[in-house]
Amino acid sequence: MYSKKIVIRYTPEIVQQPVIYLLAQKHNLVFNILKARIFPRREGVIVLELSGQKEDFDRGVRFLKEMGLQVEALSKSVFQNNEKCVHCGACTGFCPTGALSFEKQTQKVLFDPEKCNGCELCVSACPVRAMEINLL
Repeated sequence: MYSKKIVIRYTPEIVQQPVIYLLAQKHNLVFNILKARIFPRREGVIVLELSGQKEDFDRGVRFLKEMGLQVEALSKSVFQNNEKCVHCGACTGFCPTGALSFEKQTQKVLFDPEKCNGCELCVSACPVRAMEINLL
């Protein structure tokens, strides 16, 4: 079983279509909606955890892109704002995947987006709000 969290960005033209229904029905994928901001006739965004066979997942993502939707891994929407970060390390204690770590040599907090699962615990843990989620 393959599972990944993705962000799907809708255009006003597509927002009225049953995209997630078609994704589940045609590509045998199970979805869990983690966050959504979708309005009629406007741009929208939805964060999903998709699970299924890897081949079905790849076909499903291809289907979404062919419909004109922008699809990316959720971890690509999480970022460290280095202009705000004071490298206190508070976020590292809350990161369940090790995407955030404190490098003793440089006294800096390092962020590895490839390890990030998009749980957002770092966002609420950061006292200066240097960890951000860009969904729009």
